[in-house]
Amino acid sequence: MTHLTRSLILGCSVLALVACGPDDIVSPGTGGNVIINNPSPVPTPTPTPTGPATVSPAAGCPTISDPQGLTDAGTITGPTGTWRVCTLPRVIRASSTLPKVDGLLYQMNGRVDVGCDGGFSAPAAGAPFATSTLGSCAGLSLTSDTNVNLTIAPGVIVFGGTGQSWLAVNRGNRLTAAGTASQPIIFTSRDNVLGLNDDNSQGQWGGIVLLGRGRTTDCTVGSVAGGTCERQTEGAPDPARFGGADDTYNAGRISFMQIRFSGFILGANVELQSLTPSGIGSGTVIDHLQTFNSSDDGVEFFGGQAGMKYYIATGADDDSLDVDTGARLDVQHALLIQRPGQGDALMEIDSNGNEADTPRTRLRVANFVALQPQVSSNNEANDQASMLFRGNSDITLVNGVIATPNNECIRLNGSGGANAVTFAARSVVMQCNAARYIGSGSHNAASVATAFGSGANNNNDSFTSTLTGLFVDGANEDAVVAFDASTLSSFFDVPSPNRIGAAWTGNNAWYTGWTCNSSYANFGTGNSGNCTSLPTT
Repeated sequence: MTHLTRSLILGCSVLALVACGPDDIVSPGTGGNVIINNPSPVPTPTPTPTGPATVSPAAGCPTISDPQGLTDAGTITGPTGTWRVCTLPRVIRASSTLPKVDGLLYQMNGRVDVGCDGGFSAPAAGAPFATSTLGSCAGLSLTSDTNVNLTIAPGVIVFGGTGQSWLAVNRGNRLTAAGTASQPIIFTSRDNVLGLNDDNSQGQWGGIVLLGRGRTTDCTVGSVAGGTCERQTEGAPDPARFGGADDTYNAGRISFMQIRFSGFILGANVELQSLTPSGIGSGTVIDHLQTFNSSDDGVEFFGGQAGMKYYIATGADDDSLDVDTGARLDVQHALLIQRPGQGDALMEIDSNGNEADTPRTRLRVANFVALQPQVSSNNEANDQASMLFRGNSDITLVNGVIATPNNECIRLNGSGGANAVTFAARSVVMQCNAARYIGSGSHNAASVATAFGSGANNNNDSFTSTLTGLFVDGANEDAVVAFDASTLSSFFDVPSPNRIGAAWTGNNAWYTGWTCNSSYANFGTGNSGNCTSLPTT
């Protein structure tokens, strides 16, 4: 089995990361004779506003509770106007709020840590543990969690001032970033502020990493058998660990947020994804999240147990959704949309080759649309199919539309036996190339077809998509009998009416208002505008 090739950037300066994901597979580049009758592409939006600049810089930086405060870095001017820039401290050591101030942007100038790492489990008050060696926390002898909560107000924009800028929310601390439908929180790049980007720009800063105490596998410290497994974020010169024994761990909340142009590339296969939840637990809330043009994955979950609702991945250059190393994840209401001619799998689920380790990697997804919408090229790369499920992973898909006409839809890969990958589908329809399936390891195409079970459980691998507006159900999708997702877990709701897919007539309020548009995915008017520009209010 291969080693992970999706990773996190950690450290403050020169970082070397070990990449993750399958690196032993070469795509055969299959063609197909099935097409999706999608509407004509939306015209490429102008990356800058057509009217005059509207933003004037704030008078100065607000006061926050952290005694280090914010550093006034002057102003920055782009097509939307001139903004005051307030730089965050390297380590946020006291719970603080970043308020929305007209004409003001917050900057990360390198790695920014929220609190100091509290270790595998929360230390008891008065019971010292090893002295921290985390960046600016070096030398601190911590006797309890630092319990720092970074709160970000609706409408706040944070940008990475350098490529190696990223946000690390350490164990024992939280991020509370709850935007609203009309005032989403935006994390983006300096180039986006300057108006230099187009719809193919990517990898201009790091991303957001949530580090928690959920159970994980593929240990770099401790062992699964001993119940002491932790993982070090690969390549970090300063420790940045996650893992523990608390699958209810609360790393905070992310709601109504856009993460744009993330995944700065330090070398071959060395980049962050937009959001990397690592060992987070069920106490963490993630909903209404859009990732745009990540140079790696849209999100990648390492270990832990979590849920995510109302997720949109547009333009991920690798996988739209990636789950690894014992993560147990439930997802509902998801739009996974690749850029034409770019990207790898829409979902990749694996166990990093540690087939006997527990917990097993598990993914359950309900009410989703997964698209490689172009008709002229094949987006597949190492993963070879639109969906790659492999070794020691358990996957359940319900009420889904997979529309990838030039690609095989599903690939199963693994060694078989007691630790083999398992796969179940209910009310899932697919429009694939003529081959449809790939099997490798202990699987072949026929066994993958049997696992999917077209013709049973309302599954169909010869579906003709009638999606409109790129991702909204048409007549054929509406005619499919949906599965009751609430039978899987109390996490899942049952839409009314219960339908497959993620959007249909009368069900568009969840993705409008807080999202941004591009030439290949338009979520309607009344939102925060084009992803290549900043909102001015």
